[in-house]
Parts: sequence; structure tokens; C-alpha cells
Amino acid sequence: MTQLLMPKATAVWLIDNTSLSFEQIGDFCNLHVLEVQSIADGEAGIGIQGYDPVQNAQITQQELDRCQADSTGRLVLATSNLPTPNRRTKGPRYVPVARRGDKPDGIAWLCKHHPELKDTQIIKLIGTTKETIGKIREKSHWNIANITAKHPAMLGLCAQADLDAAIEKAGGSPHSEEQLSNMTELP
Repeated sequence: MTQLLMPKATAVWLIDNTSLSFEQIGDFCNLHVLEVQSIADGEAGIGIQGYDPVQNAQITQQELDRCQADSTGRLVLATSNLPTPNRRTKGPRYVPVARRGDKPDGIAWLCKHHPELKDTQIIKLIGTTKETIGKIREKSHWNIANITAKHPAMLGLCAQADLDAAIEKAGGSPHSEEQLSNMTELP
């Protein structure tokens, strides 16, 4: 369900431009009746510019007129026929300094258990460089003796849902038998 944008600014506009009761405004804006009353008295919300919900398609003029005529009526938020935006997969995000040493371990696990993953997918999941992935695959990384394959989601380098989506996109199965039977590689 969509929520009202800027509820206090909407309450300011409704107080100034309509004859709705404080209860109706409070119910619509999800504010307490006393808060709406203090906005109307000028004690709260000083300097907040009113936000027109009719002009911004959050409520229809017919709905507003209906509730002004009926003091017991409740305002209903207008529904939008716009499609809901898809959740964008996020790229590399900030990794604390203490966890940056875990990145090669996560890369080694991905290369060992899911060789079907492309370098670009690993880069997006863990936030590393193509050069580092290549060195770990070729076993020429400067710290290869200390790298142990560990699950990147368990290390906190990526989300399990993002990892599963990347594996399915690459054509693999997210929960392979080999992965489940070899639990010693979990941190």
C-alpha cells in the first residue's frame, strides 16, 4: 500500500484550504488529533509550506468534496495506475576495513563452488576488481597461502538473495549438494 507523501505538509494544506475536521485530517495524514490542532493553532508546523494532495494526485477532488459534506467520512488515498518500480540490484557497497581481508575468501568460495559465475557478477556481488578474481583463479594472489574458501553471504560481503539470483542468472542451482555437504567451508 502506498503512503501519503509529506503528511505534515499535507495536513497544513488541508487545514488552510478545506473544512475537514481535525479527526478526518489526522486520520488521513496519520497524525494525532492534538498534533493537527496544534498545527491549526500555529504552535507546531511553523514554516511548513502546504502540500496540495489533489494537485499531486494523492486524493481526488470528488473524495475531498464527499468528506467535506459528510463529517463522519474518511478520506481514502487515491490509487495510482503506475507500475511499481522494480527493485534495483545494488552494486558494491561499503565494506568495513576489518572485512576487506575477507573478500579473497569469498571470491575463492564463489570460484570453487560456482565456476559458472562471470567475473562481472562476482564484481557486483563482492565489490572487487577483475584483476583480483583472475589472480585468485590462477592461484597467483600474493596471499594465496592464507586464503580459505568461505561463503560470502556468511562473511557479510553480499546478501544471500542477491547471491542466489546471480547464480540462477548464470545457469547454476543456488543450493547444490556439494555446497550443503561441505559445511566446513562456512566461517
